[in-house]
Amino acid sequence: MEEILPIIRGTKEAELGNFYFAYGYFYQKQYILSAHNFKEFVRTYGRSEYAMEAEYMHALSLYLQSPEYNLDQTVTYEAVEALQYYIERYPASDKIFSADSMINDLQVKLETKAYFNAKLYHKIKRYKAALVVFENFHKDFPDSDYNEEIYFLGIGTAYEYARVSIPEKQEERFREAIAQYEMFIEKFPNSKFLKDAEQIFVKSRNELAKFADQNKKDK
Repeated sequence: MEEILPIIRGTKEAELGNFYFAYGYFYQKQYILSAHNFKEFVRTYGRSEYAMEAEYMHALSLYLQSPEYNLDQTVTYEAVEALQYYIERYPASDKIFSADSMINDLQVKLETKAYFNAKLYHKIKRYKAALVVFENFHKDFPDSDYNEEIYFLGIGTAYEYARVSIPEKQEERFREAIAQYEMFIEKFPNSKFLKDAEQIFVKSRNELAKFADQNKKDK
């Protein structure tokens, strides 16, 4: 095919030749090259009868490149974008269910990576960054089963952040820990973490009581 394509360039056979060429890489499991060539096919032959299939195969090639959750997920985001584009462009395609299923698989992978990243920030005691990561996790994965634990970790993280802060910031940050607790019990009133969450809440409230007493003395 590599020898033939330059010869048939510009002829009516070139379209099908390039289509088969992309499939050749796909069946050899060289998904980086198949993704590239299917994408180039669509760019060059956008009105082809094979364009819809090539668009799908481009997305599928990206999907099959997606690595384990603990590795860089750049190609996973590209695959999700390509699959979503395919669904929007070809809503009547018989590949819609398959494309949607692949998106779900990729979202689970991204969710898992985000979960372990969030826990890592908590573990290495980067409290301020962890709180931001937790908030982003809730926004990105509002239906995740991990949210209960992430909300709970937010309480402890906010408390520890307050505890190690300079005195001028502590009162404000202990209030944030209480706010995290209140948000947690509103969403998960029967949580398995409830007892531990209440202990952190009590400690935060006791710290605020110290500030209240100090403020009275200062007056």
